[in-house]
Amino acid sequence: MFERFTKDARAVVTGAVEHAEGAGAQTVDAEHLLHALLDREASRASFALAVLGVGGREEAVRSVRRALDDARRRAGLSQAEAEALAGLGIDVSEIVARVEETHGVGAMSGDRKDKGWWSGRRSFSRGAKEVLEKSLRIAVAHRDRHIGDEHILLALTARPGVPAEVLADHGVTYEALTRVLYGGGEAKAG
Repeated sequence: MFERFTKDARAVVTGAVEHAEGAGAQTVDAEHLLHALLDREASRASFALAVLGVGGREEAVRSVRRALDDARRRAGLSQAEAEALAGLGIDVSEIVARVEETHGVGAMSGDRKDKGWWSGRRSFSRGAKEVLEKSLRIAVAHRDRHIGDEHILLALTARPGVPAEVLADHGVTYEALTRVLYGGGEAKAG
């Protein structure tokens, strides 16, 4: 499948690996793909993000990154999941605070503090693999010959989870991206 990726899409995958390494994460997650997309300039995804008010605006990009970092500190729980637990009387922020008080900030993220611990290649988490597979299905549904970074961005918004929630909170949804990238008509992605 990787041979069908454009130069921009390959740069996103490579950038996601670099973000995972920088965070000391054991695997490359969907959140790392979004971080890498936010780094891109002069690509279809960066154009779409700019049109929707995120790309190119440092303040908005920082806000997205902060929201991703907050979710990682909550062990990857989305805000909706944290709210659902709150409905059951479980205060996720209190749990995070207690764990971080004992073990340090970011202890629930699963990231290693000794960032030099890993010398091999990082594997992709199930979520990251699903995003990449979904990007292929989206490209095919739109009759695009290659998978671009815009398809990865669309896949992140089409799959439930932290990246989709964070992007939606910033006005970036699958529907809005589809309008920006393809105009009014939508092809259905499987």
